[in-house]
Amino acid sequence: MHPTPPELVIDGSARIDGTPIFGPLRLRIPAGRWTCLLGPSGVGKTTLLRLLAGVDDVSDFTGTISASDGLPLPGRMALMAQGDLLMPWLDVLGNVTLGARLRGTPVDRERAFAMLERVGLTDHAGKTPDALSGGQRQRVALARTLMEDRPIVLLDEPFSALDARTRAQMQDLSAEHLAGRTVLMVTHDPAEAARLGDAINILSETGLAEFSPPHGVPPRPVDDSETLAAQGRLLALLRAPAIP
Repeated sequence: MHPTPPELVIDGSARIDGTPIFGPLRLRIPAGRWTCLLGPSGVGKTTLLRLLAGVDDVSDFTGTISASDGLPLPGRMALMAQGDLLMPWLDVLGNVTLGARLRGTPVDRERAFAMLERVGLTDHAGKTPDALSGGQRQRVALARTLMEDRPIVLLDEPFSALDARTRAQMQDLSAEHLAGRTVLMVTHDPAEAARLGDAINILSETGLAEFSPPHGVPPRPVDDSETLAAQGRLLALLRAPAIP
């Protein structure tokens, strides 16, 4: 049985060398749900994600990051960064099982091969990252993140390098494996947010705005009329000079 995932709240502002990056803002990430965060480049989405993950050593953050259960966050999170961060000296299987290797715990090879089959990379298990395409590398990084099996998962543009067909398949796979987890996904894709988000937020230069997601349980059908309409409204907001 998996531990109950908490709600997360980040409340504050961030600067780099005195230059404001975001905030003040308050972002609530509901427990056991998918929260999607959209917005133009440069407004601090990735910084916010890295602060939550505890891996930001550049920003000066003023505020609080808390979990609803009051427990520390380290050890309960999996982060899929914007870059795939694959180890070039390890093969695909080694990269997918990297977490267990680093922790010195037994490697579940059977589960790892099952995950590689789900992401369509079984035949590439013995290859090193330099032999893979960008989309294949991103699927390895996704498989590694799903293998971690954490109650809190942070995703930064996890499907950006994939073609449309593969993207939909990996969205379905991620929604299946991360059901009931607390997920925050940064994305530039309105269609992705409309399809996957239980909660949707837009971060802009003027602050944080909530967006009402479509009805229905994610992942919503790609051709669902309400999902398509939400995608269009999101795109219009992202193209506007500023989010009100």
